[in-house]
Amino acid sequence: MFTGFTDETVDFMWGIRFNNERSWFESHKEIYLTQFYRPMCDLAEELYGFMLEKRPDCGLIRKVTRIYRDARRLHGRGPYKESLWFSVEQPSEQWTARPTFWFELMPEGWSCGMGYWMPKPLTMAKLRARITRDPETMERLMRRLAGQAEFALETEDYKRPKSAAPSPALEPWFRARSFTIVHQDKLTEDLFNREIVGRLKRGWEFLLPYYDYFITLDGDPDPPPKEVPS
Repeated sequence: MFTGFTDETVDFMWGIRFNNERSWFESHKEIYLTQFYRPMCDLAEELYGFMLEKRPDCGLIRKVTRIYRDARRLHGRGPYKESLWFSVEQPSEQWTARPTFWFELMPEGWSCGMGYWMPKPLTMAKLRARITRDPETMERLMRRLAGQAEFALETEDYKRPKSAAPSPALEPWFRARSFTIVHQDKLTEDLFNREIVGRLKRGWEFLLPYYDYFITLDGDPDPPPKEVPS
């Protein structure tokens, strides 16, 4: 059971930022395991169990990242990550192409949310087509999002919208290449006890209607070829 992160968790994250090399990590590996990785796994397991209860038929899995960077993708960075995260998602050959719930802890703070990191262009074209066919459903979801302060829509956009949106409230979806509905915060006190468990459960439950909307997109009919960016 998750009981909270500790000051040693935070000290380790800052330590690896400024001492990102093997000898420092090896001398602090036990702290990494006991104060960072295992608590992250415990938190992930609780959120995963919660989501299995909420969506038992979705075939969800959970993943906890490891601290080791892929040696093929260091690009001048050290061999270790300074943050850890876990995700709850449907299994897929390309996990970035499916909507995913996540929580991440970093030296400066934490984030959680749901969204796509790299949806297929066809998926986003299907989203625009669905919104065009039925703008009321997404407008209702956008009003719901605007009516609270925990989460915000963030998008990575094309240079130009791919088509005209049915209403101004829906314009973000017609220029988005990818998106997340995200909460970002500093190192709040609830990270250091069990309060973060309840906060994440409430947040992810709020996001479930959005997940339900997006997870079925791949089953929609293909839009006309001109609607699919290359």
